[in-house]
Amino acid sequence: MEHQKLEQVLPAEIEKRSFEIITKELGERKIAPENELVVKRAIHTTADFDYADTLVFSKDAVKLACEALRGGASIVTDTNMGKAGINKKSLARFGGEVLCFMADEDVAEEARKNGSTRAVASMNKAAAMNKDFIYAIGNAPTALVRLYELVQEGKIHPKLIIGVPVGFVNVEASKEMILTLPDTPYIVARGRKGGSNVAAAICNALLYQI
Repeated sequence: MEHQKLEQVLPAEIEKRSFEIITKELGERKIAPENELVVKRAIHTTADFDYADTLVFSKDAVKLACEALRGGASIVTDTNMGKAGINKKSLARFGGEVLCFMADEDVAEEARKNGSTRAVASMNKAAAMNKDFIYAIGNAPTALVRLYELVQEGKIHPKLIIGVPVGFVNVEASKEMILTLPDTPYIVARGRKGGSNVAAAICNALLYQI
């Protein structure tokens, strides 16, 4: 069996080389220029070119999110894994931070009391803070459903909802709910694919282009 030839690439060049390969393999696929960096970083994180077709952006989503981040907006995630993947140093330059409430005792208590998921209780906790937030959801469809309800009730006005939970139960339906919100900026990965790594990659793609 013949081994594939390894490329000699310096560590600092690996990411640059990866993006060159992605650009080449995308070929003639048309991606709106303002969304291109987000799509490419999602592909870079997953090696999955489906994101070129499945990522859906509301009008001016990237522009509005970058303005919010520049203005000091913070990011709320639904997993500590997602939180770990976001470049906190880049975010801190503008005065924002990454928050995840999933392991908080009061969140666990509320979830127990109401018979809800911790993800729902986390979104309620974030809503009560009344701050400028970008919500990066990569795991829990129930978090997306709760965000949809909170927007409909006029309790939150997200600067952006990143809706990329992965899985099989209520995942697709929860994403489609976000796509129906008329005045909320969103970036959603249609279908079953996504994950905390994709949510973090999208956040970083926004941060790196400010």
